Amino acid sequence: MKHSRGRVLDVTTLADLDRRLAAGTRSLAGWRVVGLDLTERGPQLLERSLAQSLFLGCEFADGDDDAVRRAGGIVLHELPNIPVDAYRTSLYSPRELYDTPRYEDSLDARAYAWSRRPATPDDTLARALHDHQIDIAMADWVRGREIVGVMGGHAVERGTPTYAHAARLGHELGARHTVATGGGPGAMEAANLGAFVPGDLPAALEGVARVPSFRPDIGAWVGAAFEVVDATPDGRESLGIPTWHYGHEPPNPFATSIAKYFSNAPREALLLEICNAGIVFLPGAGGTVQEVFQDACENYYADESSVAPMVLLGRAHWTEELPVWPLLRALARGRAMEQHVHLVDSVEEAVAVVAG
Repeated sequence: MKHSRGRVLDVTTLADLDRRLAAGTRSLAGWRVVGLDLTERGPQLLERSLAQSLFLGCEFADGDDDAVRRAGGIVLHELPNIPVDAYRTSLYSPRELYDTPRYEDSLDARAYAWSRRPATPDDTLARALHDHQIDIAMADWVRGREIVGVMGGHAVERGTPTYAHAARLGHELGARHTVATGGGPGAMEAANLGAFVPGDLPAALEGVARVPSFRPDIGAWVGAAFEVVDATPDGRESLGIPTWHYGHEPPNPFATSIAKYFSNAPREALLLEICNAGIVFLPGAGGTVQEVFQDACENYYADESSVAPMVLLGRAHWTEELPVWPLLRALARGRAMEQHVHLVDSVEEAVAVVAG
């Protein structure tokens, strides 16, 4: 389940563009030039091969954009009246999404409101371009990392034993790997919190517990989290992959990098795909069960070298409340995945499986 794409060269400043052109490059294949004023650079660009180059949101002198297209480049101009940068070249930070004192005014809230309105053709294009750019940025971010996924439900409240259990799992996994979650509240937030905090986890749990849920006040919920973040200058990196499709579930601030998508289907697939060190499934309901079998389906058809551990944590839940384990074990029988599916009852067992 490895996520890989061809490398893309992002050029986001005129100084970088001029430096690269001055170096004598003859082809811009694979270049992604983003948001630059190119009104005085047309002649230099057109002296070179522009096949397989991409110009996003750039400004050209009259006629130069058409000349670039005729030379084989792709030109997409700025799209009006959208709250997000459809051509962004990096993942979001929590502060970027929560960029205003009131949540209702934030980028996250504005993007969700925009995603809920009837889409114009420009809106549809902008959302597709945005998600494509996030996809590329995430591929760059995960490259070279050993990533373990933690899947679990959104409804778990801070201050509960279940939340603390998920946080401890993220904490132990985060000491050895990069933790990735669906980026939302509940067990997802707990795992990102645990991964983020390298030291005093009980203090962090106590800090967020004063605001147990994002309902009814997302702003208060976020504020409690940022207090913990600000008190943890040596916080560890982790990844969250939420979606505005479920925009009523806000992204948690403990994922240091956030790959937020408008479309849910590719987001779910990529979340499972990037977890090359395995996935731990905490007790959950419909969404978590879907993720179990989506991952199982990929592993069912994979060869031995492509299968990563699947760990179901919570024996009673996965055998009695939602008896997923018997079906998963039967599905795995005789396949390459058979030795890679595990049912455990403790954080320590789950961490040991992932550690190999």
